[in-house]
Amino acid sequence: MPLPSQDNSPKISLTNYRPLNLPNNNDSIDEFQPKKSKFQKLIAVLIKYTKFIGPGLMVSVSYMDPGNYSTAVAAGSSHKYKLLFSILLSNILAAFLQILCAKLGAVTGLDLAQNCRNHLPNKLNIFVYILAEIAIIATDLAEVIGTAISLNILFGLPLLAGVILTIVDVLIVLMAYKPGGGMKIVRIFEMFVSVLVVLTVICFTIELINVDFKFSEVMQGFLPSEEIVKGDGLYLSLAILGATVMPHSLYLGSGLVQPRLRDFDINQGNYKPDDNDENHLNYKPSLSAINDIMHYTITELMVSLFTVALFVNSAILIVSGSTLSGETNTDLFSIYDLLSNNLSHFAGLIFVLALLFSGQSAGIVCTLAGQMVSEGFLHWSVSPSIRRLLTRSVAIAPCLILVLVAGRNGLSGALNASQVILSLLLPFVSAPLIYFTSSKKIMKVSLNNNCYTDQQDSIAMTDMSNRDESEDGHLEFFKDMSNSNITTFFAILIWLFITVLNFFLIISFAMGKDIAF
Repeated sequence: MPLPSQDNSPKISLTNYRPLNLPNNNDSIDEFQPKKSKFQKLIAVLIKYTKFIGPGLMVSVSYMDPGNYSTAVAAGSSHKYKLLFSILLSNILAAFLQILCAKLGAVTGLDLAQNCRNHLPNKLNIFVYILAEIAIIATDLAEVIGTAISLNILFGLPLLAGVILTIVDVLIVLMAYKPGGGMKIVRIFEMFVSVLVVLTVICFTIELINVDFKFSEVMQGFLPSEEIVKGDGLYLSLAILGATVMPHSLYLGSGLVQPRLRDFDINQGNYKPDDNDENHLNYKPSLSAINDIMHYTITELMVSLFTVALFVNSAILIVSGSTLSGETNTDLFSIYDLLSNNLSHFAGLIFVLALLFSGQSAGIVCTLAGQMVSEGFLHWSVSPSIRRLLTRSVAIAPCLILVLVAGRNGLSGALNASQVILSLLLPFVSAPLIYFTSSKKIMKVSLNNNCYTDQQDSIAMTDMSNRDESEDGHLEFFKDMSNSNITTFFAILIWLFITVLNFFLIISFAMGKDIAF
């Protein structure tokens, strides 16, 4: 039924609207399709879910890098299994923020860095960009250090050579990676990183099989206890939080969802990529793409974080709690020595292999996040290969200097310092994420686009409150996908919690407290 209007009132534009009772081609075809059983529907959902496996695993890599190794080993050697609750809590907080990242990337079609450029004042945008780059460098330090140490132990490769080698291997991979390209190349990279993640999980599964621990004691460790706030337990819990909720993973999580959205709209004929726009800045996902992609993406993300990331970090703490209890000298070199002497040479070797696999995968993922940051904030016009070379080189330079000046002790000190820096930067990086996802203006999806289907048209007919007047005088209807009041409340609460705890950690460290990382 046409909507009533007067001559002096704006026209309501509903593109491609048709009555809901008229079947379309798909409806007529579906009439003759046999109804699927619940089991068949479940199989179809699982098959579709497998197509989304990848982004969550890549994000989970951010939560099990060498920085996590160092904090989890320190916690296990000092408090045995009591701080497993801290790992679980940190994982929950990280998962909440990653859901917001996936939601932001899906609804806006832009990653966190691109949204900062579009919606923040210029000076604030530059300030956040500088902090983001520092976070990328601090994170990359841990990945480079972990890889260099593992190569040194496994093959006797000098630390300097190991650091240099991390430039070559990551750049070879990234030169071929095109985040704005088709799904095929994206899937290849996701599979490559997933293989490294699986190898890491296998290594720690072997470690757990070879150590002696009581299952009941481990399960009790996942419950709150006074050990968390007693003595240095609070400091270690804060260190675990700082090493788990990583700033670069927020940029990564908001960007990894986009290729599948574009692929959906391209296949549906809703979007035609511009060859000159490698970052697809003119693209905004259709509501049908968002509805089809976002739930599977968030599900895969949660499964990855609460299986792979939680398992690896917990396994590190359990292994260290079972074999290194009471030890104080627990840098990555000494951990290998202690495992080899207290358990077996095989156990030490497996630990180093896990360190190598996780360091490699985390290095690749961190560099991808660095690329998203530089391209999103600045829209650099230089070639992608030069951008990636600059991003990686800036992160490598401090490691080279430390190796030349201080050797092994220099790398260990840099690893500890990087975790402190990340703790300090997290509140500044996460604040824009919470602001954007809570904004009704940013998180709205237009319904007047010709790619939207009957369901969205019906929403436009019934939801008359969600409307804006466009430049041509037509009413533009939209769906509000911003955070609910409850979600916003918990987001702010989590931000305050992380901010207070992280600054407490930094202040304690500055006052000379003996904080183990």
